[in-house]
Amino acid sequence: MARQSSLFVCQSCGSPQTKWVGRCPACETWNSLVEETHDSSPLTRSKKASKRTALPTEDLQSSTLSPPRFQCTLSEFDRVCGGGLVQGSVILIGGDPGVGKSTLLLQVAALLSKKHPTLYVSGEEAIDQVRLRAHRLGLKDTPLKLLSSTHIHDIITTVEQKETSYKLAIIDSIQTMYSDAIDAAPGTVSQVRLCCQELMHLAKTKGIIIVLIGHVTKEGTLAGPRVLEHMVDAVLYFEGEKGHSYRILRATKNRFGPTDEIGVFEMRTEGLQQVCNPSGFFLSERQGMMSGSAVFAGMEGTRPLLIEIQALVSPASFGTPRRAVIGWDSGRLAMILAVLETRCGLNFGTKDVYLNVAGGLKISEPAADLAVAAALMSSLTGVTLPGDAIFYGEISLTGEIRSVSNGEGRQKEAQKLGFKHAFTPREKSSALFEPERFKSESFSFLRDFVSYFHTHDTKGARYA
Repeated sequence: MARQSSLFVCQSCGSPQTKWVGRCPACETWNSLVEETHDSSPLTRSKKASKRTALPTEDLQSSTLSPPRFQCTLSEFDRVCGGGLVQGSVILIGGDPGVGKSTLLLQVAALLSKKHPTLYVSGEEAIDQVRLRAHRLGLKDTPLKLLSSTHIHDIITTVEQKETSYKLAIIDSIQTMYSDAIDAAPGTVSQVRLCCQELMHLAKTKGIIIVLIGHVTKEGTLAGPRVLEHMVDAVLYFEGEKGHSYRILRATKNRFGPTDEIGVFEMRTEGLQQVCNPSGFFLSERQGMMSGSAVFAGMEGTRPLLIEIQALVSPASFGTPRRAVIGWDSGRLAMILAVLETRCGLNFGTKDVYLNVAGGLKISEPAADLAVAAALMSSLTGVTLPGDAIFYGEISLTGEIRSVSNGEGRQKEAQKLGFKHAFTPREKSSALFEPERFKSESFSFLRDFVSYFHTHDTKGARYA
């Protein structure tokens, strides 16, 4: 008879401990260990280990067909997935509560159900609740099938029925699923890992697309064991600010496509609507020429995106100046301020500095350095930057402005939206891209960039 052994498993990293401790020794997370029981039978383990079989191997020269993709009419969703959902893949989507994960996947499932048999499994809501949301979204006429269950084996048996031949199954959410093969509560590390393994086996053997909705922790990472993200084929994050109507779908892992693409959606009463022109959407509320405002020409994957960066420099009310950043790296802001003070002679030591990426976006690209420096310089000196200009370039600690990738795509996107000037790094190549009726000012050092705005009137004929 199998013996019951007790282990304390960390709900953050999955590390097992023989006794309870307040802080996990592996990931140093406090109060994350939960007691779980496991069957430990040496006889069973030895019998399983004795069965070994030699497996056939293949070489690299064998031909492989490209896996088929399922596309829905939401092109922003297909873009993030790399051109559509790949047959036999497992996708994990995480996001904050209430951001719209269930709404997005209900729309995707309903659209794909018109071409392929699709099942939407809800472990958190009753069927009537899901049906009411579908009616509000205008999806009641689609042939989508609904199921409300949390038992993973019953769900797999339903999906495997020959009468239905489902091609896509959405699980909302993986933390609510459980298997009676182990004695653990739903949402624990053991249950989440086992349920994901069962669904992965179903996807790979039957060629069914499995989409999992996952909860996130207060730090914004996916709840459950970290191995969950390693097991699946793609990890997507659905992001959004409560004060804004936009939502961003971002890929952090994708075995069948790029990992830096984003999809932009707008939340409305009738559901999520895709935004085909994100640059115009994020710049729609920009009001003319004002000091402390600069437009950054960034890249999100293969898509150029124009974003407004706002800076405010004010006298410090207390002894220690404040540094507040929203949407950018605070450490990188400190570096830019140090370079502006040391290399360009600007004084921020007695000033409070506030930096904001308009629209609530989050930028991680180093190419935003020049736009941030321009906004800070403009707010400190009162020099108004030209309203029809874009800025991009990486700043080094030596004060150099270094080149970034895809300058041509950034300038083309800016010209499409009516911008006429670009302030860029000085390229080493002689064949520089410059669209018709589009002026570019390039600089090698940040001090030359700052001196340029001190010696030129931005409202004069140069920008007429």
